[in-house]
Amino acid sequence: MAAQGSTGRRGRGRTQGGQRSRRRFVRRRKQCIFCKDKATYIDYKQTGMLRGFLTDRGKIRPRRQTGTCAKHQRQLSVAIKRARHLALLPFVVEPGRTR
Repeated sequence: MAAQGSTGRRGRGRTQGGQRSRRRFVRRRKQCIFCKDKATYIDYKQTGMLRGFLTDRGKIRPRRQTGTCAKHQRQLSVAIKRARHLALLPFVVEPGRTR
C-alpha cells in the first residue's frame, strides 16, 4: 500500500527543483498528400502508390494513420477496390507468404 499523500507517480513531469516542466508535446496535424499535390483523380493503376495505404495484411489504412482528408480517403478506397478486382492488388496477404 502506498504511503499517505503518494500518488504512485514518481518524478514524472518534474524537474530537479520539484517544479513542473512546461514542455508539452503538440502533434502537428497530418496533411493530406493528395490535397498537397492538388490531385484530381487517384489512379487505380498506380499500385506502388496504393500499396503505401495498405497494411501488411492488405487492409486499407484508416484516415487517422494516413492523414488523408475524407474526400480523398473515399477516392482512395474506391481505387484500391478497383485494383483488387483487376488483380493488381491482393485482397488478403497471408502471413509468411511472399510474392
